[in-house]
Amino acid sequence: MMHRADSLAEGFAALRALKPGPARLYLAGCSGEPVGLYNTLSAEAELARDLTFVGVPVPGLNHLDWTHLHATARAEMPFMYGAMRDGFAAGKILLRPMHYTESYREMQAGPIDLAVIMVSPPEADGTVSLGLSADFSGAILARPDIPVMAVVNPCMPAPRDTLRVPLSRFDVVARDKTPLVELTESALPPVFAGIGEWIADLVGGEAACLQFGIGNVQQAVLKALADAGGPANLTIHSGLVTDPVLGLIDAGRVVDAPGAILTGVAMGTEALYERVARDKRFRFRGVDVTHGIEVLAKIPRFTAINSVLEVDLFGQANAEFMKGQQVSGIGGLANFLRGAAASEGGMPIVALPSTAAKGQVSRIVARLGPEAVSVPRSDIGWVVTEQGAVNLRGASLDARAEMLISIADPAHREVLADTWAEVRAGL
Repeated sequence: MMHRADSLAEGFAALRALKPGPARLYLAGCSGEPVGLYNTLSAEAELARDLTFVGVPVPGLNHLDWTHLHATARAEMPFMYGAMRDGFAAGKILLRPMHYTESYREMQAGPIDLAVIMVSPPEADGTVSLGLSADFSGAILARPDIPVMAVVNPCMPAPRDTLRVPLSRFDVVARDKTPLVELTESALPPVFAGIGEWIADLVGGEAACLQFGIGNVQQAVLKALADAGGPANLTIHSGLVTDPVLGLIDAGRVVDAPGAILTGVAMGTEALYERVARDKRFRFRGVDVTHGIEVLAKIPRFTAINSVLEVDLFGQANAEFMKGQQVSGIGGLANFLRGAAASEGGMPIVALPSTAAKGQVSRIVARLGPEAVSVPRSDIGWVVTEQGAVNLRGASLDARAEMLISIADPAHREVLADTWAEVRAGL
């Protein structure tokens, strides 16, 4: 029988009563993160006793460490970000390096005792939607063995085409008006304009289906494609969309048809949330669809555009470590690169500025550290910096080193060439 609670504290206490003692609790990340519940538990710390928080909060998008709520609270996550650093150092956060599709399978069949999922207000037919955050929660709701608390939030939009479930599916229902987590874009550093232009040239004027990651590369590419103009022949199939996608739509580049923008999560400002709620082009699906390689491989000219931190002269990429410290995770990067490689006419692209530290450090390096290989050389296709774009697919060992040196900053090319000669002699 459903428990309708008058407050988040009452609702969460009722949920916990369904599994007394230690429990593994699923929480959504990105724009579905229940910040109101975090605030409630901050004042009702005993409700967090002996909980292990399970989910996929994302660096740059989420900023809470739920293990701060109680001395006995723990978490298991596939990403690392700044707010989690203390908990990780204290042994309260277990980092589990996994692809997004592996994380999804964990939600489908892994050990989870309880769940909290934010939803939009009920429709006339008694259903609620996952709104802007359909990535993992659908897998939880498909499991009758997991008691779930619905946080009904009027701030959560209900797009036309997103995952919906009967409100009766939930064991506990509580209401909350805490605003959704938002993401604002920062000013674009000039170096990224060149990267965006190179990638826009690769996409060209032909029809294509785009995927893009988080941050400056995404913003630069979408701006360059919008500025270049052209026909409305682009679709989007991506794990996440943010505000820059609005510029591409407003420039008339996105196909005007239902489902032309398929994603798992929308996260940005109120402008994006308002558009998503009324634009027929937005379709929300789970990770099994957004990241499934068998799905991606069937999309003609699927173009995956993602950023990394370093690429070495073997063609290996680091997307997780800075100065030996883990700052992110593997996420969906390899899923998208492999899907694009299998797509007819597809392009797997990784992009990065050629330098860091005001030009003093090259991001094209001779060899990655052993802990830093996020993407093996066999999965790398196009590599783009502001200096140019090269395609490593099928290239020999020496050819790929030569090509990568050509898109390094000119000030670092000679040292890279000399170092490669030494490395190559020892192979």
